[in-house]
Amino acid sequence: MISLRLPPELERKLDSFAKSEGKSRTEIVKDSILEYMKARGSKKSPFDLGLDLFGKYSSDNDDLAQNRKKYLKKFIGMKNEKRSPH
Repeated sequence: MISLRLPPELERKLDSFAKSEGKSRTEIVKDSILEYMKARGSKKSPFDLGLDLFGKYSSDNDDLAQNRKKYLKKFIGMKNEKRSPH
């Protein structure tokens, strides 16, 4: 069991919200705590969040993020070949 003190204004908002949802204050608080823990429990870094997107959409190389140096070296080599007279 847990006891909780809320500022009067927040308690009024909770009462109003609970009534509009057809739930008890306890249900709203429980749901809120569970949602909070779910959202905070699996924090991912920005890199982890975008991992499936890196290197996929502006090229045909789906391993661009892992092999960027190899591709950059190849690209620069091709660019230099175009510049040099034959």
